[in-house]
Amino acid sequence: MTNLGRLYSLLDDVTLPDDIPYSQVSDWELRFLYLLGRHRLTGEDGIVELGSGGGGSTYALALGLRDNPVFDERTGRLHAYDFFHVGKGTFATEKFFTAGARPADGGTSFLADFRARLEPFLPFLEIHAGDIHRTSDPDDTDPIEFLHIDIAKTPRVFRCVAERFLTRLRPGSVVLHQDFAGPRLPWLHYSTGALLPYIELAGPPIRSTLAFEVSRPIPAHVLKSVAEDAYTVDEKLALISAVQDRIDHDHTGGIPFKSVLEMAKAYVAHYAGQYERAWSIAGPLESDAYLSRTRASHFEQLRKGPGR
Repeated sequence: MTNLGRLYSLLDDVTLPDDIPYSQVSDWELRFLYLLGRHRLTGEDGIVELGSGGGGSTYALALGLRDNPVFDERTGRLHAYDFFHVGKGTFATEKFFTAGARPADGGTSFLADFRARLEPFLPFLEIHAGDIHRTSDPDDTDPIEFLHIDIAKTPRVFRCVAERFLTRLRPGSVVLHQDFAGPRLPWLHYSTGALLPYIELAGPPIRSTLAFEVSRPIPAHVLKSVAEDAYTVDEKLALISAVQDRIDHDHTGGIPFKSVLEMAKAYVAHYAGQYERAWSIAGPLESDAYLSRTRASHFEQLRKGPGR
């Protein structure tokens, strides 16, 4: 078991506040964030959350940092990145507003709500509000101790993440991919396959989140290939297969990741315009109980690929 994996045994012992802000991640994932802040992080290097949403995950992580005797609130910083707006293309829900819905004046920003919820941690919380291409610094090379990725919903944003954040990882850095159960985001899966020689998986995913620690320096050419999406379809499928060889179900046994990743392969082909091939991969998965129950829209999309 990796040092990071030892935190799994503590998950059942974590009790989070009842009034923790609304979050789209599970209670298990919030507990793991707390444990990372409490037992694993130091604040000596950057602590970065990409996609803070309504603040639930930020709150859990910040609470762990506050309870951590090693973390110095005077010098350590938790960087929270988000667009902090609802609307088309933002992937945000109106539940991120304190009232649970957009205000009567039609405003789209929930930044003030986020600040109010995270008020206890503002002394060490640095908020970066807006498009990540504008709020992140392409010239920043400061090392990152912890990177929580819940923002890479499109290839364009993932390229920014790869170029400006993955390049700052060092041996010992911890990364969480929150959307790892999302087959429509296959770049998360094949990029992880490309990184496998340089990382150690903490263990099975915590619900939708895959956690890993960098164990060896990641070569610049690998990071460049990840950022530029410089892989053929066949190479991407092989990289996802390498991840399938390493993980099965999530830690609760509820999410069959081998099947989820197989559907991610179908999306690799789909996005490349290989629609027949995509359906040949996805079709047999209709018999999977989990996917048939939770991914009906995915099957419909893949079945109706242009030209089919």
